[in-house]
Amino acid sequence: MTERRKGFLNTLSGRFLILTVIFVMLAEVLIFVPSIARYRADFLLTRLKQAQIAALTQLAADDMVSPELEAELLKNAEVYNVVLRRDEVRQLVLSSPVPGEIHDSFDLRMAGPWELIRDAFACLLDPENRIIRVIGYPVQDAGTLIEVTMETRALRASMVDYGLRILILSALISVVTAFLLFLAVRRLLVLPIRRVVQHMQAYAEAPEDARRVIAPQANVEELRMAEEALQMMQTQLTGALRQKERLAQLGGAVAKISHDLRNILTTAQLFADRIEGSADPAVARSAPKLVNSISRAVSLCEATLAFGKAEEPPPQLRRLNLAQLVGEVAEGEGLGADTAITCLIDVPPGMMIRADGEQLHRVLSNLMRNARQAIEATGQPGTIEVSAGEDEGEWWIRVGDTGPGLPPKAREHLFSAFQGGARKGGTGLGLAIAAELVRGHGGRLELARSDADGTEFAIHLPKGTTDIAA
Repeated sequence: MTERRKGFLNTLSGRFLILTVIFVMLAEVLIFVPSIARYRADFLLTRLKQAQIAALTQLAADDMVSPELEAELLKNAEVYNVVLRRDEVRQLVLSSPVPGEIHDSFDLRMAGPWELIRDAFACLLDPENRIIRVIGYPVQDAGTLIEVTMETRALRASMVDYGLRILILSALISVVTAFLLFLAVRRLLVLPIRRVVQHMQAYAEAPEDARRVIAPQANVEELRMAEEALQMMQTQLTGALRQKERLAQLGGAVAKISHDLRNILTTAQLFADRIEGSADPAVARSAPKLVNSISRAVSLCEATLAFGKAEEPPPQLRRLNLAQLVGEVAEGEGLGADTAITCLIDVPPGMMIRADGEQLHRVLSNLMRNARQAIEATGQPGTIEVSAGEDEGEWWIRVGDTGPGLPPKAREHLFSAFQGGARKGGTGLGLAIAAELVRGHGGRLELARSDADGTEFAIHLPKGTTDIAA
C-alpha cells in the first residue's frame, strides 16, 4: 500500500492534487486571517451597542433604576460597567464590581487592519480570562464616546467556534476544489500525455511500421503542437529506417555476389588483355573500350561496397600539396590540357592543406568524373576547371564544368544515395560518398551553381582541428 501511495505521489496527477490542496488551503488561510479579525471587531461592536442600549435605559429612567435592574442590564449586555461621554461630560452610567485588574484597553475608533489582526490572534492564543476595556463610537450619535469593561472568555470562545467552522468549511472547499481540478487536469493534460507516451512506446516496438505513427488529436494547443512535432519526427524516422533497411538489404545482396562478380570481372579482364594484343586492327581498337567498360564496372562495385559499410573511417590528417593531388586526379581521369575535354587547374603550386590524401582524392575524383561524364553526354568539347584558395578560417576548392547543368529533380536529393543521380542509370553514390567524406573532415560539400553554362561544386575544409569529425 505504501509503495502504491508513493507511486501515485510521483505521478503528475498526484502531485497536482497535492499542490491544489496546499494552494487552496493557503488561500483559505489568507481569507481566514482578516476574517477572524473582522469577527472580533464585530463582536466587540455588538457589545458596545448592547451596553449603549442598557445605558440609554438607565438615562431614560432618570437614575430611577433599581440596583437589581441595573445588574440585570449589565448582565444582558455582558459587561461590568458602561461609560458615556456626552456634551463633553464623561459619565459612568452603569457600574458593578470588576473582579480584577484591567489587563488591556482597545480603542476601536482608530484601529487599523494590522492592529485588528494582531489583537485578534493575541486573544486566540491567550487561554486566560482577561478583563479588558473597549472604547468606541456610540451609534445614532448618542454621544462622542462609549466605554465598557468586559471579560475575554466569551469573546475567545466565540472566536474559536467561528474559526473552527471557517476551517472546516475551508477544508471542505479545498477537497471539492482539488477533486474537480484533479478531474479537469486528468482529462485535459494527464490522459493526452499518457496517450502520447503510449504511442511512443508502441512506436518504439516497431518504428518501421507507419501505422504506429501518432495522429494528433489533442484539443490543448501546446499538446497538439507536441503531437504534431512527434508525428513529423516519427514520419521522418520511419522513412530513414526504411531507407537504411533497403541499404542493408543491398549491402547483404552485394556481399553475397561480390565474390562471384569479381571472379567474372577478373576473367573478363584477362581476356581483354589478350584481345588487346591481337593483330586484327578492329579488335585492337575495340580492346581499350572493353577494358574501360570493365574498369567502370569494377569502380561501380567498389563504390557500392564502400558505401555499404557502416561508416567511413575517420580521416588521417596530414599536410599535403593540393596542386599535386589535383594533378594526380586529373591524370587518373584521363584529363589534360590537350584532350577533348580540357582540364584547367588553377591551384597555387605551393598551397598546402591539412586533409586525408586518400579520401580527398576520392572526393575530387568523383566530382571530376561527374563533370567529365556530363560534358561527354553532350557530344561537344568542354572544360573542367579546378581552383582553390584559402582565408583565415578555411581552405576552399571549386570544381566546375561547362556541361548542361543539373536537372531540377537531381538537385532535390543531390547528396542522397540512390536518389541524386544526375545521369540516366546513375546511382548517385558518388556525390553521397563525397559529401560524407567531406563531413568527416568537419567541412561541407555544396552546389555553388548549376545553370545552362555549367555546374560548379565547392568544397570547404576548416583549418581548425576542433571541427574535425571523429
